[in-house]
Amino acid sequence: MIKVRFAPSPTGYLHIGGARTALFNWMYARAQKGIFVLRIEDTDQIRSKKEYEEEILKSMKWLGMDWDELYYQSQRFDIYREKAEQLVKEGKAYLDNGAILLKTPKREVKFTDLIRGDICFDTTNFVTRDADGNAITGEDGADVLKDEVLMKADGSPAYSFCCVVDDALMEISTVIRGEDHISNTPKQIIMYDALGFKPPKFAHLPLIMGEEGGRLSKRHGAVAVSDYRRQGFLPDALVNYLMLLGWSPGGDQEIISMKNALQKFSIKKINKTAAVFSLEKLGWVNAQYIKNKDINELTDSILNFMKEKEFETAGVTKEQLKEVVKLYKSRMHTFVEFFDRADFIFKDDFKFDDGVQEQYLKQYHVRESFDLLAQKLANLTTFDLKSSEEAFKDVVSKMNITTSDLVHPVRVALTGKTVGPGLFETMVVLGKEKTVARLKKHF
Repeated sequence: MIKVRFAPSPTGYLHIGGARTALFNWMYARAQKGIFVLRIEDTDQIRSKKEYEEEILKSMKWLGMDWDELYYQSQRFDIYREKAEQLVKEGKAYLDNGAILLKTPKREVKFTDLIRGDICFDTTNFVTRDADGNAITGEDGADVLKDEVLMKADGSPAYSFCCVVDDALMEISTVIRGEDHISNTPKQIIMYDALGFKPPKFAHLPLIMGEEGGRLSKRHGAVAVSDYRRQGFLPDALVNYLMLLGWSPGGDQEIISMKNALQKFSIKKINKTAAVFSLEKLGWVNAQYIKNKDINELTDSILNFMKEKEFETAGVTKEQLKEVVKLYKSRMHTFVEFFDRADFIFKDDFKFDDGVQEQYLKQYHVRESFDLLAQKLANLTTFDLKSSEEAFKDVVSKMNITTSDLVHPVRVALTGKTVGPGLFETMVVLGKEKTVARLKKHF
């Protein structure tokens, strides 16, 4: 039985790196019809916060990653102490100033990483090497690996010891985690051996890098998953993009459903090289999901987003909102971007782009042409695409100006922007009353 775990620490929010680790664990379990364990590593009683724990659980659910078992390490201190004291009795560990330390043997530790192949660790000089003999961590001549702390003097267990005891007792078959944990693996294998447990299989994921090189930082996208939710990303899109950070379904395919991804997923096909996080690429993936989403579902999602963000909608109904969404469905990358672009629909005190009023609303013909257009639109009994366009063309003809002479000023007056969906579609969605009122402000 395949059994994996994701073990976040509630000392901070769930970030992109952790979410990617959780996703690959979850996908591996679901693809193999195995068990996915969520283990909250809250042994740090000072830094662990309930708000972080709640955010982690909420983000996991939002991303669609359900779990089969849930544990809290803070509830298992007695188990860790019992195992540590057992090692002391067997002469494999000892007490030192109130702490329990494991005696580290001087030997080579070898294990096969499902992603990287064979890895060898020499405890005498603290060097980890891959199958080709290349150093992964440490350097020749480094300090000898010291005896490992199992239980601290304050009675709390050490991180590595908790992991070993829990993974063994929970029967975790495969540990999938970031490559920054490679150096922990030999220490933990020694602990498994000391406790008489068989070590699980290991798979260490490549790091996620920023586009400019170096570890992913907040400036390059290393923010909490909840921040992406607040920016208006769809969970399916974020999950799709996280998949691509180290794994590919093949055939240059980038948009893939979870159902199809699980049919193709293999832990052994994850890349060894670091993945590069791109906000631009994430935005593109999200835009594809928005374009392909059912208009009613998309409208509902945006309505829920509006409630969470407490956006002022000025009495816009769901049906009216759906018409606005249709206008921007193929033009937005996020929901926040949607409201930035369509804010003029929901409020009359919208902002104008820099310089556009001076450039377009101060032209010689604007006052007279706006006056004439407002009159014609106000007199329409049916306000639709055909009638509004005919009224517009009539004004252009009577004023002896070109279509573009009037299109840009009208768009700016109605929306505050120089670009957007079709002008007549915009007018119809805005409605006759607001369209006429906004034109009258400028003559």
